[in-house]
Amino acid sequence: MGKGKDEELKLPSLDDLFSSQKTRDEAGSSKIIDIPITEIDDFPAHPFKVVDDTDMLELCESIKERGVLTPAAVRKKEDGRYQMIAGHRRKRASVLAGMETLRCEVVEIDLDAATIMMVDSNLQRTTILPSEKAFSYKMRLEAMKRQAGRPRKENGVPVAPNLKGIRSRQLLGEQVGESQDNVRRYIRLTELIPEILEFVDQGKIGLRPAVEISYLPEGLQKVLLDAINMEVCMPSHAQAIRMKKLFQEENLTPDAIYMIMQEEKPNQRERIVLHGNRVNELIPRTVPAAKREDYVIKALEFYGKHRVKTKER
Repeated sequence: MGKGKDEELKLPSLDDLFSSQKTRDEAGSSKIIDIPITEIDDFPAHPFKVVDDTDMLELCESIKERGVLTPAAVRKKEDGRYQMIAGHRRKRASVLAGMETLRCEVVEIDLDAATIMMVDSNLQRTTILPSEKAFSYKMRLEAMKRQAGRPRKENGVPVAPNLKGIRSRQLLGEQVGESQDNVRRYIRLTELIPEILEFVDQGKIGLRPAVEISYLPEGLQKVLLDAINMEVCMPSHAQAIRMKKLFQEENLTPDAIYMIMQEEKPNQRERIVLHGNRVNELIPRTVPAAKREDYVIKALEFYGKHRVKTKER
């Protein structure tokens, strides 16, 4: 007997429409429901920024007109609430649009699998900041290592042997399209204090000098931040390497950082540079580099006037 008409025209389910086969296979099961936004918590330490920019406003208007076309991905927590995996921007736009619920695909996966899914979904963005790569790569790598250490259910053997000869960073690099060295460099950025990391996001400090600076302890990074603000300039790669080397030799002091940052760079014109500890100690650190020439001229003028008055007596 031939197949009936209904069997021949079997339509895909909502799961087939809104989630990939890979995701469903990993999750075991999933369902799509409308969940009150107040019951959805952000992913812990979510490394990707959600900004109320032009793109967000456009997404908000789209949701007002057509709703959320692609469901967010969430997992249910032990306390009965939901944890966002992919869809933080959709959640924020829905809030701005005045929505009370968010259409979500509920997947049954553990926290490590959710971490990998969260990172992978956000790495599809057009623009990704260095800080976002840094913390997301670190989170994904740690989740991969934990998974590698757990035995598979079917044979009790850890996952790690299946990756024999491949380091976790190398595997991560292959999966995110980065070299192993670049993965290492980005993860090093997580050791920077927030203010210096912000300079990296702004493109004011390059990746390589930022990596060298990341080896300095927090206290010396704060001294460097003060020197950056005072000198109105950023450390070059060569300067960052020197500071790291001095630190490793236990010779990096606050004065040494200021001395390095006071050096004249090829791209800095008409800047007075005073060499020698004795001269530098006479100029208050509160005087920025751009004002030091004026400070010296005024000091000399004052000294000259004082000498004239002394002679007239």
